[in-house]
Formats: sequence, structure tokens, C-alpha cells
Amino acid sequence: MIGRDFEAKAPTGTDILARVNSGEYPNRFALLRDLGQNLYWVNRYALPMFDKRPTRWRDMPRNRSDVFLPLLHPWEDADRKVAAVEQAYKELPAAWDADAEGRIFDLLFDVFRNKRHQATELPVIPPTVAEMTARPDSLTYVLHQHDPDYPVFRSGQILDANEDVPELEALLRWAMVLHNQYPWAREHTALRPVSTIGDDDFVIALHPRSREVAAFIDRARAEGAEDAPVAFGSTGRTVTEARPPIRPYPPVRVGEAFAVLPKLEALSVVRGEHVCSNDDVIRNSCFSWSPMSAAEISAKTGIEQRRYSARPLEQLALDAARAALAHAGRAPEEIGAVLVATCTSDRLIPSTACWLSGELGILQTHASVDLVAACAGLPYGLAEAVRQLQEVRRPVLLVCVEKFSDKIGSIRTSRMIFGDGAAAIVVAPATADEAGDVQVLQTYASGPASEVNSIVWPNPEFDNDITVYGPEVKSLVRRYLAQMISELEEQSDPDSADRSLLESIELIVPHQANKTMVVDLARKAGLKEEQLYFNIAEMGNVSAASIPIALYDAVRDGVITGPTRVFAPGFGAGAVGGYAVLTMDPAIAAPEPAVADLPAPRTPPNPTSEDVRVAFGQ
Repeated sequence: MIGRDFEAKAPTGTDILARVNSGEYPNRFALLRDLGQNLYWVNRYALPMFDKRPTRWRDMPRNRSDVFLPLLHPWEDADRKVAAVEQAYKELPAAWDADAEGRIFDLLFDVFRNKRHQATELPVIPPTVAEMTARPDSLTYVLHQHDPDYPVFRSGQILDANEDVPELEALLRWAMVLHNQYPWAREHTALRPVSTIGDDDFVIALHPRSREVAAFIDRARAEGAEDAPVAFGSTGRTVTEARPPIRPYPPVRVGEAFAVLPKLEALSVVRGEHVCSNDDVIRNSCFSWSPMSAAEISAKTGIEQRRYSARPLEQLALDAARAALAHAGRAPEEIGAVLVATCTSDRLIPSTACWLSGELGILQTHASVDLVAACAGLPYGLAEAVRQLQEVRRPVLLVCVEKFSDKIGSIRTSRMIFGDGAAAIVVAPATADEAGDVQVLQTYASGPASEVNSIVWPNPEFDNDITVYGPEVKSLVRRYLAQMISELEEQSDPDSADRSLLESIELIVPHQANKTMVVDLARKAGLKEEQLYFNIAEMGNVSAASIPIALYDAVRDGVITGPTRVFAPGFGAGAVGGYAVLTMDPAIAAPEPAVADLPAPRTPPNPTSEDVRVAFGQ
């Protein structure tokens, strides 16, 4: 994370000086953003690893292995860089709000001008006190005096920061966090050799933020740089070459393969009750190395908003399941199996499906099981539901549900895509005179290891939040779409052998991953954009739940007005893929359940110039 997000992208002081001298900054915000990036880079090891605690030298432990001192080198040409930034800010026009930008500048510039040290030569693991004293010429921070009540921003103040312009609101939070990294009067700071520190001087002790950080430092110091952790999505082992199967897996032609045909009796959806717009994403992101505007997020992904829920994933599933059973007119005791397709459930024992069975009042099922098929959850779930029908010969409840909002952290690249929601489908045995509603099913998994590991959750190397490696995701989608279209062209229409299955398709409802990407790849695969239906603009990517919610919304939007043959492809994490060719009858769409009353969000205060003055102790 440090290498990718700090070392590769943050500007150095020299970079900022060069940009000032060449007139690259169009306005104050552009300069402020570079200042924020630079100062995060300066704190690249402290932010994730250490608490900074001013401590009197006489009170510093001398021999502990878990207390460190910053080893620093003087900042070259500091006065010229500081003066250039100050002058440039005065001369540049405000981007949006001169007052707000002024308050942000006060916070950032106070840190920047008092930084004192070079940031390029910071050691990954700083020396202990004993190691520093063994090298008496080593420089570190020294304070002649320290006020233990030096004001800092409380977490609530940072979270409640509020500005009319989303970019300024985010940048204000960054500035407040950076202010808190230096909880002392910076003008009293000097770089001094360890040998000259007096007993009553204060130094900045670095303490590991957590037990996990302390263990990481111990491992890193013991093992050395050659054994540093590998990048996310990698095993650190030699990757085995991926070889194709000895023969292709043909699609399952349901009417030919199974005696009991599936009938779709009900489809219900539950959406997250909180709308999060692209502006909200920018407001609530942490420091982001992707300076995208709301319009750019829309252009890149096709998403205008996504839905988040305060309800747990299980409750979303339960609400959807009850609505589907009610619409189908089915009692709990009629259900033979409960399947839950999800990749974001925190529940292992009991599984979400077993928990759901109990909550619905089902005394016993033939099977209640969770399927982790990520964005291919619908085709995987339908495939298993059809197999269960052959054994239980009674309705199967399939629930596709995801809750991403508590698993995506605050990094904009993940937060801008994912949302929360659920859909439930009652799949029942068709009668003898019914053709069934699912004609063809196909599922895939695996691929090159890079694609298999292109989306990781939980990722312990990224605070256990979900991480997405875009190029490999695009690669797996391209691979699967080409394979799917090829199969549809080769397969005949089950109802008319003189045309291909592809020719029989009336509507394509793909997994709502990223509209811009899917449309581009679908076009290259020979599909037309007008054949595809998207609701991603208002729902975001809801993984397993995305296709059934989109099917529901196609009915709501009048795109599906009668029984319609739909091609529903899904693809995503784990290099999973699959599709269903099914008949969607608008009559199965259940009324949306009402959202339970929730407390209204509080209106956050807007930090004023007085807040900034208080933060500086003025």
C-alpha cells in the first residue's frame, strides 16, 4: 500500500516547487491537494504504523525493543520551497470557496513549513532508542517545551467536517488528520543530534499502533527486506501455468437434462435505504490518490449513486425472502431448500441460509446452504436450485444478497463501485403442461492466477477491506464474455432448432459491474448497446444481487412488459462466470417491501475559522 499509494504517486517538495515555478497549478485547490499528498507521503510509515508521543528525554525507555525514534535528515532547500508555496497560494485564484480553501491552507501549510526534515530518506522501520544512542550523531525531533494539552481535532470533529463542495470537505478532513499527526507547537521543533539532547528536552517517541503492527515490525526486523510481504492477490509462490480443461464444459440445456423443469414464481428485491451519490463518495473518502470528480466517476463506471443499508446482510435477505414467499403464495413448510448466494456474509456458523430457514419458520429443508460465487451468484444459484428441484420436487428459495458498505473502507476506487441490496426468487417445479422458465444454464470458475486473485476480500494487507485490481478484472470479463457469446452462437434455440440461441435472445441483463467496461467489451464481442439493460446508475454494483435486481427494475422501467427471453451473464471475483437464459414474466415481480423506520442522519456542523484557531491554540 505504501509503495503503490505513496511512493509512486505523491509529489515531493521538489516536485511541488517545480510545478509552482512552471505555473502548472490552475487554482488553489490543485496546490492544496499536492500539499496534502506530500504530507501524507511524509507520514507514510507513521500513519499506518505508529503513534507519535512527545516524551521527556529523561523518561524515555533506553532499552525497549518496541519504542522507536524518528531518524531524520535535514530538509534541503526548505526555505525556498516553503516561500514558493506561500507565494503561489496568495497569487492563485480560489477554485470554489476562498474561505474554506483558506482554512484548509492554514492547517496544511503550518505542517509543511515546520516539517524540518527530508522525507525521501525515512527508514521503513525506525531505530530503537538504544540504536539511536549508539549513533550519537543521528538527528531526531527535539522540543524545548511541550504542552500536553496542545489541541487536536477529535474523531467526531473530523467525521463531521462539512463543506458545500465535496472535494473541499474531503480535503478538510485530510488536513485535520495531518494536523493531528503533529500534536505540539511546530515552531518549537528542531533537529538535533541524540548526543545533545538534555534531560528536560522532549523527543517524539514512536509507539506501534497495535499488537499486529508490533508483530509486523518484529518480523520485518528479524527477516530482513528480502522476506518482505508480497503484494496482495499473490501467494509468494511460483505460479502454476493455467491449462485449459481436456474438453469444454457444454452449457446445460435444462429441458433436455432434467425431468423436473423450473418455474419462476416470484422475484422480490430489497434495496439499501441510504442513497450515496458520487458527490457523497468524494465527501466521505479518505485521502485518495485518484482525483476523480463526480462526473468522472459517472463517466468511468456509469454509476450516479449506490445504495447502502444500516441493516445487517441477514436482515436484507430475510426481508427479500418474506416478500418473495408472500408473492408466490408459498408457506414456509412448502420450501424444500434454501440457497443464499453471497460473497459478503460475515456469518459462517450457522450459514446465512440455515439462519434464514430458522427465521422463516422452516422446521426442516433438504438443504440450506450458502454459495460463494460473487458476481456470478445468480447463474450459480439457479443451477443449484434446478438440481435441488430434481430431488425435493418442491419449491426452492434462492436469495442473492450483498452488503459491501461495511467492507470497502474509504478508498474511493472501491467505494465508488459497490452497494448493498438483496433479491429473492422462488423456483418451483413446473406442471406437466408448462415449458419451464429456465432454458440454459452455464457456470465457470478459475483462470490465470492473476485473474483468480483480481478481487480480494478480506484483504489483511489492506485493513481487511475489499481490493480490486482493475486490469485483471477487465481481462476475465473479456475472456468470459467471448466464451459466452461463442456458446450462444453454437447452441440452437430450444424452441426452434433453425436458429441459434443467441438469435432467440430478446434482452440482455448483465451483471452490473461497470457499465462503461461492460458496454465496451460487449460491443467488441458483437453485441449492441441497445440490447443491454442497466440499472447500475442508481444501484451500483451489488455483486450476486445485481442481476436479479436489474431484472426487477427492467419490469419497473417498462423494458419487460410481457414474458421475455433474457440472457443474464455474470462474472467476477474468483474468476467466476456463468449465465442463465430464462424467461422473465413481469407478473412474478413482487411489490417492494417498505423500509423500517430508521433514525434520521444528523446534520454535521461546518468547522469555522474559529475551529482552526482553536486547533492552533490561538
